[in-house]
Amino acid sequence: MIPPFVLASASPARRRLLETVGIKPIIHQSDFDESQIQLTDTVALVETLARCKAETVASQLEQSLILGCDSLLVVNGESYGKPESAEIAIARWQGMRGQIGFLYTGHVLIDQTQDKKIIRCGLTQVHFADIDDSTIKAYVESQEPLNCAGAFAIEGKGGLFIDKIDGCHTNVIGLSLPLLRKMISQLGYQVTDFW
Repeated sequence: MIPPFVLASASPARRRLLETVGIKPIIHQSDFDESQIQLTDTVALVETLARCKAETVASQLEQSLILGCDSLLVVNGESYGKPESAEIAIARWQGMRGQIGFLYTGHVLIDQTQDKKIIRCGLTQVHFADIDDSTIKAYVESQEPLNCAGAFAIEGKGGLFIDKIDGCHTNVIGLSLPLLRKMISQLGYQVTDFW
């Protein structure tokens, strides 16, 4: 039996990615309080947050396949989640322009039908364009960067300000599709089972 595919996130970008490849997930936001987790290691942090989100949703469901994800951008040793304000987003962009960022996304798949859990982390290098202050201000005023880890959305206006990507581009959007395919396969399914 193929379990229902549940996305433990309200992220429209993650949902769109899944729908683009034929997976129509059941959306079940976790509402997990991320401030409880205080870890300095980036990989451990995104994997733990993704696991906690997936486990929170799993505690409310049965016989489902649950995906939890969490992303964090690291530039010059500084970790960036979603900016708390427009001023912070502007300051971040002023520090990121012309730099290389490392986008980490923790992925956790919980298969309740087999009582199995797989945890992985995707890593992608993002080369930011060296844009001027007026461009940064205009981008932040668009509101787009205020809802994204790292204060940019590569699939939106932010894509104009990325010079190059090394690694999985969907990981930058918040969910590595190749990594998900491998995790699904590891559980004994084919990704096509969820079409």
